Amino acid sequence: MANASAKRTAQQNAGTIKNLRLGLLVSCALSLLLRLLFNRAALHPTTLAFWVYALSLVPSVFLSRYLERIGSPRRDPTTGTLISAGEDLSRPGILEWCFDVVYITWACQVGSGALGTWVWWLYLVIPFYAAFKLWSGVISPYFLGRSGGSSAPAEGEVDAGKETLSKRQEKLRKRNERGDPRVRAQTRN
Repeated sequence: MANASAKRTAQQNAGTIKNLRLGLLVSCALSLLLRLLFNRAALHPTTLAFWVYALSLVPSVFLSRYLERIGSPRRDPTTGTLISAGEDLSRPGILEWCFDVVYITWACQVGSGALGTWVWWLYLVIPFYAAFKLWSGVISPYFLGRSGGSSAPAEGEVDAGKETLSKRQEKLRKRNERGDPRVRAQTRN
């Protein structure tokens, strides 16, 4: 069963890598074609638009190659059997963010070729999202976490000096205080 899962992951990764290669090729070709048709001046190396486009190729190509390298299945060269399916490229987290950066880069490249250099402002979504994730996941909980509350414990909370109880133990204690016969029957045994 695990072998079937590895084969399925390898097949999905192969399709994803094929689409990634095709997307990189199409976005570069379409962007250059649109620049040739609508804005030839953006192809001169003396313009800022040329250098922004050239520098945007770095994360696009780098992340595409990275995703391709970690997601490529490895097979035995003699028998062709699957050795490793590679990392699952559909997994959420960092890999998902890598795909997002690649897709935003492609959109900016094609959009700037068709609509002009103002489309590169869309690229600011990446650092803004990174700052948001850093703030909400690391900085805010670390500095503004539970230390900013009041000194008196809220209802249901236990004082620092008392022993902490699980939810079930707390529930049983409250039932016992009310005189629930189910709890009394349990505590007698």
